[in-house]
Amino acid sequence: MNRKITAFQLCLAAMAACINVAGGQLALTLRLPVYLDSIGTILVGIWMGPVFGMVPNLVSGVILGLTTDVYSLYFAPVGMITGFMAGLAGSHCSLNKKNLFLPALAITVPGTVISSLICAVLFGGITSSGSTILVQLLAKTPLGMTASVFVVQIVTDYLDRLISLFAAVCLLQALPSDLKNRWKGGKSHGRAGRTV
Repeated sequence: MNRKITAFQLCLAAMAACINVAGGQLALTLRLPVYLDSIGTILVGIWMGPVFGMVPNLVSGVILGLTTDVYSLYFAPVGMITGFMAGLAGSHCSLNKKNLFLPALAITVPGTVISSLICAVLFGGITSSGSTILVQLLAKTPLGMTASVFVVQIVTDYLDRLISLFAAVCLLQALPSDLKNRWKGGKSHGRAGRTV
C-alpha cells in the first residue's frame, strides 16, 4: 500500500527533531548521565511507524553535530535504530504508562550494541555525555574499555529510553483523536488494540 506523506506528517517529524535537540541540549548542559535526545524520535516511531521513526533523530543528529555537539553526528545511526525499534514496538504492543519496561528494553538493546561500538572504537569511551565518567572508572577494572562502555551504555540507554517512552506515551494520550487522525494521514481509524 503506497500512502502519500502529508505536509502535516512532515511538520510533526520536524517538530520531533526540535524536541530531540531541546532534550539533548538540556542533558548536555546539565551533564546528565542520560541523553534525552530521543523523545521526539520515539514519539514519531510509536505513532507513525518504523520508517518515519528514523527521520527525527537523523535530522536532530545532523543539526546538533554541526552546531553544538559533534558526537551527535556520529551517534545519529543509533537514534535511527531507536526510532525504527520504537515503530516496531508501537505496532506490536499496546503501550500505556504501566507496561513500558519490556518495550523500552526492546527499543534499547539494538541501539546500545551499536552505540557501544561507536563509543569504544571511535572515541575510546570519551564522549560529551555525563556517563563518560562512569566509563572511565570501569575501564580501569578487568572489564576493559569495550565491556565498560557496554555496561554503562545499557544502563544509561535503558533509563533514557524508558523516560523518553514514558514522555511519548503521555504526549500521545493527551492528544485529541482528530489530531491523531491527521497525524496518521487522515485515516479515520487507528491500529487495533492501541492504547495511545
